[in-house]
Amino acid sequence: MKQVGDTADQRNKSWCIHCSSPISSVVVNRDHAPSKILLDEPLPPNVPLMRVCQPCNSSFAEDEEYTAAFLGAVLSGSTDPETQVIERSARIFRGNGSLRARIAKSKMVELDLFEGEKVSWTAEIERIRRVVLKNARGHAYFELGEPMLDEPASVWFGPLASLNDPQLAMFEKVAWPDGLLPEVGSRLMTRLLTGEDLDEGWIVVQEGVYRYSVNQFGGLGVRIVMREYLGAEIIWN
Repeated sequence: MKQVGDTADQRNKSWCIHCSSPISSVVVNRDHAPSKILLDEPLPPNVPLMRVCQPCNSSFAEDEEYTAAFLGAVLSGSTDPETQVIERSARIFRGNGSLRARIAKSKMVELDLFEGEKVSWTAEIERIRRVVLKNARGHAYFELGEPMLDEPASVWFGPLASLNDPQLAMFEKVAWPDGLLPEVGSRLMTRLLTGEDLDEGWIVVQEGVYRYSVNQFGGLGVRIVMREYLGAEIIWN
């Protein structure tokens, strides 16, 4: 990713975006959005970074590991480290036997009418929701300088394949209405003017691995796509 400067209102950067604690009164960490564990190595340059409080940053670690591992299992059809299509997932399964067993138990195999196997996985929804929301808050903050401290009005996530054609077309379409622009000085404003890291409105962090979009019509909305498999949309009124 290119380095994009930010001259948006600095007063909005006084709180932890996850718990709203004043940054001046807590121990802070640098947090990545997207979470590093959701990306391939080597990491792209200039992955978005922001300051959050240390307790919040640490609290997401297990859910982020679960989400990365679960995505790997679904995409490879197995929790076997040697068959993973995502190297990070392979490392997680090699190093965390209990998580591997937990995810393996969520796999269901059914036979269809022709004796073919149909595989499905039961996700721990709340864990993935926490990771999706954590990253959405990070994207809104990094691109617009907006700390979204309230609970969102809606959070949706699921396989892109679960959307019908009109739904998928609507999800993929990212366009700012004529006459409406992000805050002057925000990174998103700079991206729209220069085209940095943009592909039809999507901010591409790592091709085929992670992309997101941020918009401000009808509230503030963040869309996320992981591995071109899992889509998410988070909206604040």
